[in-house]
Amino acid sequence: MTARYAIYVAPDSGSPLARFGAAWLGRDAETGARVARPALAGFSAERLEQITETPRGYGFHATLAPPMRLAEGCSLGMLDDALAAFAAGRAPFMAPPLQLTHMMGFLALMLSTGSDAMQALEDDTIRTFERFRAPPTAAELARREDEGLTPRQEVLFRAWGYPYVLDEFRFHMTLSCELDAPELQALQTALGPLTAPLCTRQLEIGGIALFEQAARDAPFLLRRRYPFAA
Repeated sequence: MTARYAIYVAPDSGSPLARFGAAWLGRDAETGARVARPALAGFSAERLEQITETPRGYGFHATLAPPMRLAEGCSLGMLDDALAAFAAGRAPFMAPPLQLTHMMGFLALMLSTGSDAMQALEDDTIRTFERFRAPPTAAELARREDEGLTPRQEVLFRAWGYPYVLDEFRFHMTLSCELDAPELQALQTALGPLTAPLCTRQLEIGGIALFEQAARDAPFLLRRRYPFAA
């Protein structure tokens, strides 16, 4: 099986945050359609296309459970049923406002302060859906080993298939590839006025979403949303 599935927080369809994310990345992960990107002073259209290439492939989101191939004996239908049951037992909550910042050399929208509710959602998601994850391939292991992980991140990667989970989790919605410091600062300064209206109030988390990648070189598409119903 070549398809991969990821569990994300994705902004509500048609919301200001969703419209911004689709326009900035140049692709709507819900429809698969390309979207016109706003001009940004100091950056050519060609450079912005390059800067957003990697996050565009994943779609605008925040990761809860990273992309995975389904484990032997697990089906998409089983995953879908488990996600529906998981969401039905959770209540919506308010997270802190977003802020435009950077981490590990790329630009992102992150929570302005910590959130116990968000941390609990990520922890529960990782633990609940671990049984659906196929073990990493040798190529995936080698790719991560080249990323300079800390000892703790290495432990998490081997245990959960991703190094940035549990105590290493940081809610973030990626906006760029990795950039050198001067260009990263210039991008943050130029993009600030566009993101400021999105960072004025608490972020409502009303559900989770399943994204699907049909093949390794294909873009991720939003397959289904699961509203929190408790």
